[in-house]
Amino acid sequence: MIDSMSAPLSIPVPVVLAGARGHGRWHVENIRRLQQRGVVRLVGVCELSPLTEEELGDLGAPEQSADFGALLDSTGARIAVICTPIPTHTDLALTAAGRGVHLLLEKPPAPSYAEFRRMADGVAAAGVVCQIGFQSLGSHALPAVRALIAEGAIGTPAGLGGAGAWVRDEDYFRRAPWAGKRRMNGVDVVDGALTNPLAHAVATALALGGSTRAEDVLTIETELLRANAIQSDDTSCVRITTAQGHPVTVAATLCAERADEPYVLVHGSSGRITFWYKQDRVLLQRAGHGPQESEYGRTDLLENLVDHLTTGAALLVPPDATGAFMKVVEAIRTAPDPAPLPESAWHRVPGESRRVVPGIDGLVAAAADTLSLYSELGAPWALAAEHLPNEVSTR
Repeated sequence: MIDSMSAPLSIPVPVVLAGARGHGRWHVENIRRLQQRGVVRLVGVCELSPLTEEELGDLGAPEQSADFGALLDSTGARIAVICTPIPTHTDLALTAAGRGVHLLLEKPPAPSYAEFRRMADGVAAAGVVCQIGFQSLGSHALPAVRALIAEGAIGTPAGLGGAGAWVRDEDYFRRAPWAGKRRMNGVDVVDGALTNPLAHAVATALALGGSTRAEDVLTIETELLRANAIQSDDTSCVRITTAQGHPVTVAATLCAERADEPYVLVHGSSGRITFWYKQDRVLLQRAGHGPQESEYGRTDLLENLVDHLTTGAALLVPPDATGAFMKVVEAIRTAPDPAPLPESAWHRVPGESRRVVPGIDGLVAAAADTLSLYSELGAPWALAAEHLPNEVSTR
């Protein structure tokens, strides 16, 4: 449905980007791609220091300012892409919404459920459209996997697992003042493995299980640990009990021995489906059939937002479709601070300035395969942590 507050927009749609460095560079390149196709036009960049001519390249000379509201006013932007530190998301989103500017808001949408609700309710009251930047939810594999589940390809659904084994060096946690923080200057940040770098594993598992709204989540168990000298978790797992009856267990680490592609595993009574969500690749394994592997396309979320505003195409990731994910963020935010792993549980890789937890790659895969937490898999460092697991009810 086309936005009710105005007539359909015409293309190219004028766009302002807030946060153009770090992960924001991905948005710069995506806007460049869409501008070359005549879909959008970059009219403003909000950064503390202006982008250089080299950084802008063929994007022209958009207006640049550190004052987001003033930039929206002076450029006449109709869409704002917000890729700024997590604690700033809600206020910047409401600044745009108050000016009738539609939004692509980077994930995680907020550092707490209260801030998420303030953002989502404010955006709804302003009558603007907001897309949350979970790019994996634009994959054409999602409806294909849902169709396989619905037609009984793997029998009765039994649960979903998610696995993310990534490698990040110690500089990763120094990339920005808020990196690796649970809170900063009294403000929630919640930059943990499951809430930021591997948030897609959580959101995608919930989406494939049909548990996307806040009310779909009943209880959440967390095990949050850290090998690095940070506030937040870098090795963690979560198990979510859903109203649909499908347990969802997601395990993640930034301290893997070897980097691997993250995936979501759908368990059934007579088979399973593996979805490597960054690659849009699906493997179907079921009784009585050989394995079937398929690759799918993906709809870009900024392009989908433009299509929604110009032609009435369905919006792929509205705020309410991330309510369940935000319940997980809230459970992680309110859980006891991550337990530091003993020095015997990790080691530095010579010449790489990164910390590795031996055996974590297998534990991450086993958690997704068995829907178990690290402590249930016998990880000694999880068994030794006094407050693990931590369980909360969302009702």
